[in-house]
Amino acid sequence: MILTDTHLHTSFSSDSTASMDSMIRQGIALGLETICFTEHYDPDFPDIPSGHDFSLNFDAYYDECRKLADRYAGRIEVLHGIELGIQPHLKDELADFIDQYGSRYDYIIASCHLVDRMDIYYPGYFETWGPQGGLRRYFETTYRNLQIFDSYQAVGHLDYASRYIRGPRLPFHYKEYQDILDAILLHIISHDKALEVNSSGLKAGLDWPNPHMDILKRYKDLGGSRITIGSDGHQPAHMAYDFHRLPAILKEAGFDHYEVYRKQKASQVPLTD
Repeated sequence: MILTDTHLHTSFSSDSTASMDSMIRQGIALGLETICFTEHYDPDFPDIPSGHDFSLNFDAYYDECRKLADRYAGRIEVLHGIELGIQPHLKDELADFIDQYGSRYDYIIASCHLVDRMDIYYPGYFETWGPQGGLRRYFETTYRNLQIFDSYQAVGHLDYASRYIRGPRLPFHYKEYQDILDAILLHIISHDKALEVNSSGLKAGLDWPNPHMDILKRYKDLGGSRITIGSDGHQPAHMAYDFHRLPAILKEAGFDHYEVYRKQKASQVPLTD
């Protein structure tokens, strides 16, 4: 049983309309003990059809999160996090952000949403690169991102791009990407970071959470032990999505616990059925 969801978005993220209060009340209804909001901040995001810019009002977000954490104290623990969209050219801008705001956050996720300034959510990305080429380029960009940014606790939804391959999805074979995926996983391990297990892959119709089971097993084989768990929910109905499936998946991959970050320090939580 997993009673912690540490990847959640509300109307402070430009791609959600959910109030923070509604997400908290749903967390209580689900019996969750801890939730962490991780609103989007993607600096220098290109224009996209939806008009979302993934900017963030840091002060208003912080104030609302702290106010509601106090209001619901004793019923559910509410943590304050952020999901940073990393791009290779943002080294200085991200460093400035961390200097100014980083200490506020319990938990920082480093994620890759853009490749070559293309939003992989839209068909043009895989139409340009094809399924295998698009995944490889996504992993290569993720690796470059991690080389320019180190102020995070977990790498978000490592094979996120696999959600958006249009048409029949090709079977995922780790060996096709082993060189770049091993480089990413060894970087995560050597820098003492966590790998996020994100159940929105299941919601998107995949047979696995993000990342794929083969990635989770390889991470464990290489010496990785730190994982975090989140639904990537953007509305109350998607909180803790398919969390009942995750303990078996994680145990098959070799894990017996996951981590929750408070003030950027990890606490281990045993995996139970």
